[in-house]
Amino acid sequence: MRARVQRWAWILAVVVLSSLIAIGVPAIRTQILRSAGWALVLHQLPVKSADIIVVAIDTDGAGTLEAADLVHKGVSTRVAVFADPPDRIVDREFLRRGIPYQDVAEVSTRQLQSLGIDHVERIPRSAAGSEEEGEVLPVWCDQHHYRSVVVVTTSDHSRRLGRILRRAMKGHPTSVTVQSAHYSTFDPDRWWQTRGGIRTEIVEFEKLLLDIACHPFS
Repeated sequence: MRARVQRWAWILAVVVLSSLIAIGVPAIRTQILRSAGWALVLHQLPVKSADIIVVAIDTDGAGTLEAADLVHKGVSTRVAVFADPPDRIVDREFLRRGIPYQDVAEVSTRQLQSLGIDHVERIPRSAAGSEEEGEVLPVWCDQHHYRSVVVVTTSDHSRRLGRILRRAMKGHPTSVTVQSAHYSTFDPDRWWQTRGGIRTEIVEFEKLLLDIACHPFS
């Protein structure tokens, strides 16, 4: 009788334990996925003031809106965008045929002016990419004697860009704060629920891991 009771007690314990695991796994999985999403997002530091706000490459409207909000909050009165030179065969062909090139920087400038930003500058560049931002920005800041800059980028790109700029600005007097645009389409809490979110997570996570592997102490 006692052996039967013990056997049933073990069975009950196994059933309870299995149920708890079954209940807990989705929660654990969700927490892991969220942690992976937030791994891409740089922790936000409070921004009070800066000499200028820079909209990073490929932020689209999210960066423009964030920069305008920061200006209206009194962080700075000036905004800079990276020049967007025609570098594709299609772009150059449109120009050859006399059709104006749809410059992304020009579009961003018009949007910023429509949002009440009067002072918009352009940062010259020859190609795209975050690494080039790290090469161009320190020299540009030195030339204009800027001592504090806020760089606006998308949330999924913020941690990697922060690492790049932290390395790039060593030895330069300019302090740089990376600000994630609140209007970014990437949601670190739910990225796995959309194809676009999954694609962004995979691509940016791979790039972040590569940056960490190449620069483990940055």
